[in-house]
Amino acid sequence: MVGDIKFEVIKKLADTRFKYKNLDKISELNTNSPPSVFIGSKLRYPLVNVGILSPLEKDEDAWVYDDAKYWAKYDFGIRDVINLRDNLLNSRFLSKVTDSRLNKKFVQIAQEIAIASKPVDVEIELKKKVGPGTKKDRVVLPQGMMAPLKKARITSNVKVNKKLDRVMNDEIKSVEAVEILYKNNFDEYSLSKILSVGVLGLKKDKKLVPTRWSITATDDMLGKQLLEKIRGYKWIEDYELFFGEFMGNCYLLMFFPNVFGYELFELYLPGSSWNPSKSIKAATDMETYSGRKGYASNTAGGYYAARLPVLEYLESIKRQAGVLAIRIELPTYWAGLGVWVVRESVRKALWNKKFKFDDMKDILDSSRKIGMIRFGFDTSKILRKSKLLEQIKTQMTLGKWF
Repeated sequence: MVGDIKFEVIKKLADTRFKYKNLDKISELNTNSPPSVFIGSKLRYPLVNVGILSPLEKDEDAWVYDDAKYWAKYDFGIRDVINLRDNLLNSRFLSKVTDSRLNKKFVQIAQEIAIASKPVDVEIELKKKVGPGTKKDRVVLPQGMMAPLKKARITSNVKVNKKLDRVMNDEIKSVEAVEILYKNNFDEYSLSKILSVGVLGLKKDKKLVPTRWSITATDDMLGKQLLEKIRGYKWIEDYELFFGEFMGNCYLLMFFPNVFGYELFELYLPGSSWNPSKSIKAATDMETYSGRKGYASNTAGGYYAARLPVLEYLESIKRQAGVLAIRIELPTYWAGLGVWVVRESVRKALWNKKFKFDDMKDILDSSRKIGMIRFGFDTSKILRKSKLLEQIKTQMTLGKWF
């Protein structure tokens, strides 16, 4: 079944690419959206570009074009994802972020698509010819081809989850709305999409949010909500180690019996997507038990994307821990696809076998060995620079002294 869907989609992409070799001739489309909407952030705020994403023609498997969890679960490769995204058309229009409070036709169409629980049929007419889109970004997925929108019309019934419909019409803050929806099985992908189109929050505050901002905001909001519970749990009993790799993104995750703290090191090896140089590049950010006051500007969206599955794991076992995460980006990660890769790479690591140790020395020694054998990198220098480890060792020493 899975292989059949993947094969059929790849075949359709090849057929469509052949059929539309001359993109200049495309002016009208009868298609469907996965559903997917993109709010651009490169114009002078509060102006934004709002785009409706769709294949060039109607596809019964349109959902596959925008389903990162599915890609990760069935190990899609970088080329598979790029092919999917390259065959989307971003039909966009100019808007002010506050237009979400007004009855503007194009904004309403974008909102209906973003909140839909299934692909939405749509007719599109373009102002100008189709042009190439952006290919590489740290936070967001590639958005496919681009063209300015002239007309748009939804031609199918839009199915909206009842809980979402209720939350959108309640006079509550967006943070509360996100919390309610998360508890009702809305994942971070659908939540960031819903948040971006300005349908959540108090009526006077509703506005469009650029997609790159909504992704990180959603990861951060969900993380903070989980932390409110996790900080009250008992410590884990053993030292726990996980490791895994997805699309050239390797993660070593170490959990220490301690109060919650989180530190992320990102290492970009020569030749990887964000490091064309011949030397290793590195970035780090951390937070203590009391949390961060400012944005994690060194590791940016990757910090919050990696933290979310870590916190989901701690919530699932009803424990707290100090967590040291090391990301090693290999040359095999040759195209930046956004922070969903980070999130799903950490999840894959946490789904792998768990290694337990009795003391800190054993877990640190094992992390060095795994780093060298599996990923060709000695983590010793990173471990020596870790503020989290220094803090834990100091606390342990004081504990023994008392």
